[in-house]
Amino acid sequence: MTYQEKLAAVKAYYPFEKWSEAFYPDENDVGGIEEYAPENCEAAAAIMNDLVAALTAAGEKAAEGEKLALFEKAVENYNVMHDEIKGFIDHRQHDDLCDLFNRVTRTAGLNPVDYADGEGITGMWREW
Repeated sequence: MTYQEKLAAVKAYYPFEKWSEAFYPDENDVGGIEEYAPENCEAAAAIMNDLVAALTAAGEKAAEGEKLALFEKAVENYNVMHDEIKGFIDHRQHDDLCDLFNRVTRTAGLNPVDYADGEGITGMWREW
């Protein structure tokens, strides 16, 4: 499997649709949690899609610093989302996102334990 195919395969692990289905099961459901409306979950997926696309464009042999800058941009975008949509990244979502970032980190040829004292790449910039 090529580097590009491996990165594309990461999308199978996206938690965003699961969040929407679990917490906002029907747009007419008055019991749904507004933070997890489909448009918010789609915006969260778009951030990760942008990271995957940028890593793909950079290529497998891109320098570590170049890859880190791409990860930083994605984490910062989630920070903005966290600030704008209070409650969107709660404990469960935090864990899902960190796991996903660790998977993308490994797929991009980096080791998550090499960053933020073993916490993973998100620990370098995360505010959620």
